Amino acid sequence: MSQAITKTSFSFPRQKNLYVGKVRDVYNIDGKYLVMVVTDRISAFDVVLPRGIPYKGQVLNQIASKFLDATSDIVPNWKISSPDPMVTIGHMASPYKVEMVIRGYLTGHAWREYKAGKRTLSGVPMPNGMVENQKFPEPIITPTTKADAGHDLDISREEIISSGLVAEKEYQLLELYTRKLFEKGTGIAASKGLILVDTKYEFGKKDGKIYLIDEINTPDSSRYFYANGYEERLRKGESQKQLSKEFVRQWLIENNFQGKEGQVVPEMPDSFVEQISERYIELYENIVGERFERSDTSNVQNRIEQNIRKALETLK
Repeated sequence: MSQAITKTSFSFPRQKNLYVGKVRDVYNIDGKYLVMVVTDRISAFDVVLPRGIPYKGQVLNQIASKFLDATSDIVPNWKISSPDPMVTIGHMASPYKVEMVIRGYLTGHAWREYKAGKRTLSGVPMPNGMVENQKFPEPIITPTTKADAGHDLDISREEIISSGLVAEKEYQLLELYTRKLFEKGTGIAASKGLILVDTKYEFGKKDGKIYLIDEINTPDSSRYFYANGYEERLRKGESQKQLSKEFVRQWLIENNFQGKEGQVVPEMPDSFVEQISERYIELYENIVGERFERSDTSNVQNRIEQNIRKALETLK
């Protein structure tokens, strides 16, 4: 099995600090730039699982990089360059403390809440009489808090504004950008025979301007269904054929883990780790429409470090 990168600990010129997220190692360069190394770590239920997934970081980074380029006409984004298959370098922006989740279909967390009898999510009403995986009449925006640790929580537009998390005029812009990005992503997915089911976008502010930050339309932040057979499976009440992390969550649930206190993360066998890796590569090839080129992982830490150092030399 190929080597998975679950940790980095580089030291770059002008480096101020290193932030280790669930999946990304983010190096602050001079308070002006961020070097984001997308590792092969995988998280579910806001818990980082013990084993890394080979090529996952490369898949996420390259999909996000392509979508950042494809949507730069909608909203400015943080990307400057992608000097390595697992790395993006970009502008440092002050992040908003909310994640803009947009849902086109009733599935995942929304369905679990709906099945439990709830008819609002983040203050947004959901129609009665819907079934799992059914399309909403219009996509709904259901923001969450952006937790530094632990679980993100559903939060309404009104709560965001009244608590001062985001000013009203800026929040209106975040919603506008979210809808336009989702519309663009939906169109790109449809052209590849996929349905962009739901996703989340994160935004930040730099020099008074709103930027799209972090990843976009990747299988970690999004859910995709195959369009072919969707209607038939919906009519029969069958599970949709999908490309997302949801199958990892389902495996964990079946093995008695949902991130709750006292629960122990089940050990993932090699065969399941390989299966996850292949699913990520499958998504890449479907959404990007080109063959995935597996990078050489024989000396990957050195490769990443050298590529970053070269790129940083070009930045003032």
